[in-house]
Amino acid sequence: MSGNPVTWFEIYVQDMDRARRFYETVLGSKLERINAGDMDYWGFPPVKDRMGISGALSRVPGVPSGGNSTLVYFECEDCAVEGARVARAGGKLHREKMSIGQYGFIVLAVDTEGNMFGLHSMK
Repeated sequence: MSGNPVTWFEIYVQDMDRARRFYETVLGSKLERINAGDMDYWGFPPVKDRMGISGALSRVPGVPSGGNSTLVYFECEDCAVEGARVARAGGKLHREKMSIGQYGFIVLAVDTEGNMFGLHSMK
C-alpha cells in the first residue's frame, strides 16, 4: 500500500436533490457537480494540503441506497454543532455527541436516504 488506506468514498442515494440539500445543510458547504458520464455525481469539496479524503454523493439507476455497513466520518470543529442540524435537514440522530477518549468525539446520524454517517471533532 503506497498511501492512505482510504482514498475516496461514495454515498449512494435515490433522491439527489434531497440528499444534496441534507449534506449541504448539515455540513454548511456546497457540493460540486462532477462530470461522471450518465451518473448523477456531486462531490464534497476537497481541501488541499490537509489530511483526509474527499468523496461524492452518487445516484446510479439500479444501485440501492441505505442500510449500508460502512460509516463515513466528516471532520468538524465541534460535531455537536453539525449534529444539531441533522433533524432540521430531514435526517435523524442515531447517537448524540459522545466521547471516544483521546480520539475526540463523534455523533452518529442517518441521512435522508437511510445511510448512517459520522461526524468527528476533537472538542
